[in-house]
Parts: sequence; structure tokens; C-alpha cells
Amino acid sequence: MKKNGRGGIIDVQNLNQIEGNIIPFIPEGGDFYFKKGVEAYQKQKFDLSLKWLQKALSEKPENPLYQCQTSIVYTEIGSYHIANQMLTKVLSKYGDEYIDCYYLIANNYAHLGLLQDATKYAQLYLEKGDNGEFHQEAEELLELLDFSDEEDDEDWIFEEEDDLLVYQETAFYHLEREEWVEAIAVLEEMIALYPEFSQARHEYHYATFFIGGEREEAIANEEKYLKEHPDALFSFTNLAIFYTLKGNKEVSKYYTDMLVNIYPIHEQQKLRIAVTFAQIGLYEKAMDRFKMLRKSKLKGHPSYYRWYSTCQYYLGMEESAFRLWNEGCKQHSILSVQSPPWAQSK
Repeated sequence: MKKNGRGGIIDVQNLNQIEGNIIPFIPEGGDFYFKKGVEAYQKQKFDLSLKWLQKALSEKPENPLYQCQTSIVYTEIGSYHIANQMLTKVLSKYGDEYIDCYYLIANNYAHLGLLQDATKYAQLYLEKGDNGEFHQEAEELLELLDFSDEEDDEDWIFEEEDDLLVYQETAFYHLEREEWVEAIAVLEEMIALYPEFSQARHEYHYATFFIGGEREEAIANEEKYLKEHPDALFSFTNLAIFYTLKGNKEVSKYYTDMLVNIYPIHEQQKLRIAVTFAQIGLYEKAMDRFKMLRKSKLKGHPSYYRWYSTCQYYLGMEESAFRLWNEGCKQHSILSVQSPPWAQSK
């Protein structure tokens, strides 16, 4: 990746097939670590690539090329929030010298299911790109984005976007570790500061349901939201889980039947449906969805390992279940201090 004559970043392929994205230019200072990181990336050894690139950044922490390539590796392992934090930092310092960052950010938002933000950044790239390297990809991304009316159009300034990313990453951290009290505290702040960011409300309802003592309130709030936004996917997943755990199979089946026919294009939403089926005990349906997921995109999600291994266990694949669980424990310390879900239910 290097700056082209238009001030963009070139030699990065379509981010929807991000495996081909490599930065061939080796800048001075930290070049050995950077080169090793690129070589590991080419071999799809993303954890090793990340270690080398972090060493390169320790030499030159403000190097925009190092930051951009590192963000691409974070995208590969499913750490989309961290990737966007790095890219936003590059934009805040270098502005339109690195216009391709707009497209990379749009692509990460699309993977996160934040369609409004993905649309905004893809459009910004097309406005600023002047037929840049990702012009066609950005147009294709906009065509793919089935943008709903769930959220009002909002022009976040970059400082607000950066703050929102920090909140998202913090909430994600606690939710994935099932640290409900900590998650609720963060989500309450998010809702107050960013009332139009609907995902925070869904995650808040989810966390309050599991905190204990507030299940009815969580259900009522989610149903109210769904009445106002009939196509809200996260409302379907939440209510399917809520009513199953309450023992109301009839209502749960209503939402489950709706989810059966939904196949999102974004990895985060795909994972959400797979985890939902696993949580409510529909292991065969969950297994079908987990098989569709790209593991390289979801290594940053403890829930991927927690619930995929659970599906394998209950479907008679015990050896595979323990192998995947142990892999997850190596990736995430929170899992290493827990028992597998199937052991907890005994």
C-alpha cells in the first residue's frame, strides 16, 4: 500500500475478498518488522503478521502506512472496531492524503452491520476519491447495502465517530465476556450520548434481561422497539432468546420462524443468528449457520467459540467441540477461566 498520485492508497484489492490486500512498499525505519508482517500476511498467518506489524509500529507509531496495513490484519481477524480506530486516526492526522481509508472504514462498518455508517463512508470515498483505486468496489458496496429506515441519517463528525468506536469496543468487550453490569453502564452512556444508534438499545435490552430481576422490562422494551421498527433484526434475535428462556415456546417459535428465513450478508449479523439458534437449543439450525461463517473474521469473538463448540458437543461431535473450545481458550483468556456451556448445564 502506498500513496498514489491522487493522495490515495493503492495496491489493495477488494476488501470483500480482503485476503489479497498487501502493501508492497517498504518504508524506511521499522522496515524489517514491516516486511516480516507483510510476509506473514501473505501466508495468512494473521496472528504472526499482527505481532510483526506491532513491532514496526513500536518503531514508528505514527507511520500511516504501518497503521493502514495493521488495520487490514485486524479486519481479517474480525476486530473491525480496532481497525476503524486506526484508520480514523490516520484520517484525523493526514486527512485526504489517505482517501482510501474512507473505503476501508466503510467496509469494516458493513461487516459490523452498521449499514448507515458504511453507506456514509462509502459515499465520502466516492466524493473524494476522484475515480480512486476502490471506486468500483465502493459502488458495489453501496449496491449491496440494503439500507433500512431503522436509523435516521446523522452526520457524525470524526471526533464523535472516534468516541462512538471507543464505546462500541468497550461494550463489545463486556458483552462478549457476559459481564452484564459493566456492559449496562457503558450502554446507558451510549444511549444518552448517541440516541440514534439503535444497536446500543438492543444490547442494553439483552444485558438487562440476563442481569436478573429485569426480564419483563427487557422484553417490554424490545417489543416496543420492534413495534416502531418492524424490520429490526436484533429485536427478532433478542425476543427469540427471551421467550425461550421464559418457557413461552409459542411466542419464541414465532420469532424463530422469522429468523429461519433471514440470511444477512454481513458476518456480524450472521454470527448473531447462529448464536441465537444455539442459545435456544436449535443446534442443527445453529450448526448450519456456523458453517457459513468465515472463521478468520470472527476470531475476536469469544461467542463464536463458546456457541459453535456447544453445537458440536450436542450434535455428537465431542472431540471437535473440545478442540474448538480449547482453541478459543488460547485466543480469549475469559474462556480459559470458564467451563464450556455444556459442562455448566450438567
